[in-house]
Amino acid sequence: MADYYLNIFLDEEKIKKLEGVGLAGEIQEIDGKKAIRVGVTAKEQKKLAKGFPDLTYDAPNGFVLPEQAENLVMNMILSIKSLDVMKGAILKLYNPFAGKELLQKTF
Repeated sequence: MADYYLNIFLDEEKIKKLEGVGLAGEIQEIDGKKAIRVGVTAKEQKKLAKGFPDLTYDAPNGFVLPEQAENLVMNMILSIKSLDVMKGAILKLYNPFAGKELLQKTF
């Protein structure tokens, strides 16, 4: 069981793509809208919160990523035909050095 859920709200185009890869059974209704819920561990959520300080929470344990990041996760879901994508998505979304000046060592 996941500690958090990434909610990806769907339009007709995304629904058709999910149906095309056999994930129609994963579509749920959240607050009257069609969505899929991607499980996220507490550690992954912490990294996402660091990488996206303006992360929007739509439930105590549910959140929505900014559009560009959400599109990346959605494309990964469609590519591997599974909702189990967060380990790979974190590698692409989380940059621990964002906003930090890299120190250079002189020899």
